[in-house]
Amino acid sequence: MRGPGVNRVSLANSGLLEISTVSWLSFPGPADACTPRLPRQTVAPLLGCDTLVALPPATADGSTLLAKNSDRLEMECQRLIQARPRRHRPGSRVRCQYVSIPQVEETHGFIGSQPFWLWGLEHGINDCRVAIGNEAVFSREPPGEEALLGMDLVRLGLERSETARQALEVITGLLETHGQGGPAVMGTTAGYHNSFLIADPSEAWILETSARQWAARQVEGVGSISNHLTIEDDWSLASRDVEAYAVERGWWPDGGERVRFADAYRDREIMPGRVSEGRFARGCALLAEGAGRLTPQDMMRFLRDHGESGTILPEQRDPESADFFTLCLHAGPVGTTTASMVARLRPQWDGEPDLWASLAAPCTGVFLPLYLDGDVPAAHALGGADPDRASPWWRFKALQDAVLARPRSEVVRLQRYWGEWEQELASRAEQLAGEVRSLQRAGDGEGARRLTSRSMKDNLEETLRRLDAWEAGEGASK
Repeated sequence: MRGPGVNRVSLANSGLLEISTVSWLSFPGPADACTPRLPRQTVAPLLGCDTLVALPPATADGSTLLAKNSDRLEMECQRLIQARPRRHRPGSRVRCQYVSIPQVEETHGFIGSQPFWLWGLEHGINDCRVAIGNEAVFSREPPGEEALLGMDLVRLGLERSETARQALEVITGLLETHGQGGPAVMGTTAGYHNSFLIADPSEAWILETSARQWAARQVEGVGSISNHLTIEDDWSLASRDVEAYAVERGWWPDGGERVRFADAYRDREIMPGRVSEGRFARGCALLAEGAGRLTPQDMMRFLRDHGESGTILPEQRDPESADFFTLCLHAGPVGTTTASMVARLRPQWDGEPDLWASLAAPCTGVFLPLYLDGDVPAAHALGGADPDRASPWWRFKALQDAVLARPRSEVVRLQRYWGEWEQELASRAEQLAGEVRSLQRAGDGEGARRLTSRSMKDNLEETLRRLDAWEAGEGASK
């Protein structure tokens, strides 16, 4: 899906978004006081995203937790899809967004968040309990022509990997072989490079890329990525030409010193520091403060964070301030949080939810528990370009728009309303985990699958019923 747009975008330090191309992308609708100043009628969106990870012993129960906010165009529906493990014919190929590549013999199942017009995923978890999230990053190398998108690489990494280290190898191998590039923003020709946070129950890796060059660092304790390159000379692994290429391009001196990846490759004009550095620092600080006792609920709170005001979006915000860009992002055409995930990774499934997923902005939404060993309700996969009441994502997007247009007190009431329901969901999940473990001990895996499938169906139906009640004024009166 392409249209008039941009090949290269720069966001000047003044706060203006500038587009260096002959074609323009127009965003209808009036601007408000909380919209960054833009040149006349046009903007190419700079998409955000933040991904956080906590490894044991930073977590309360010894699991690994990976959380991501996907920040994209505010009207871009993200549906939740589930794929089962599959075997493929020898010599077959798989069509990604723009290119076909050789298929592997077997692919793993996954649950992932998919912008409706893409083949790939913004984030997800596979049946080996590997979780991946990606971010847009900008380097001195211009984005390439049509190749693999970062979202393609997230999906391919999940489909082809049993561990985080294997996912790292899969993604970097595909990157070096096929490259990355092509339109990655709906309705434009805008592209970008990618960084990834990859985790499994025992380890996590940060992978940062520029075209076919890359560097990776293993995470110790907690880690975070945002929309700029952060790896310096502390990388654990890198592409063989990572230094030679930077030297050849004049980005790094030919002096034998180990290349500092971010210093050599980062472009600070396209994505100036104030857009992402504050979010990155905030994520790191929240993780550090909670290290040793972090829970999935903590990660959900972090994804709803708006800085000093906590989970409540302030009524007055200064678009020229770095505080305007928060983990739960509401920055109009620059980027808006449109889907969120918290994955809990354990070596052996213990009956607890594998992930919690929120639709549209998490500050006005609900994190629903989901299970890989069960059937995700088909309704989660509904949604396209146009508003649709059959789509859970579009229902929560409409709620978000309605509530955020009202006084702050309305958001407070909504969060209290959904908070009570999330507590009930957590209690249900705890009870379900005990029942699942009993069935597993009895050797009734199919019974456990039926139980988790029914739970996910019931939880979604009850959530939508409560959303109906809110819209009817019953919930809003609480």
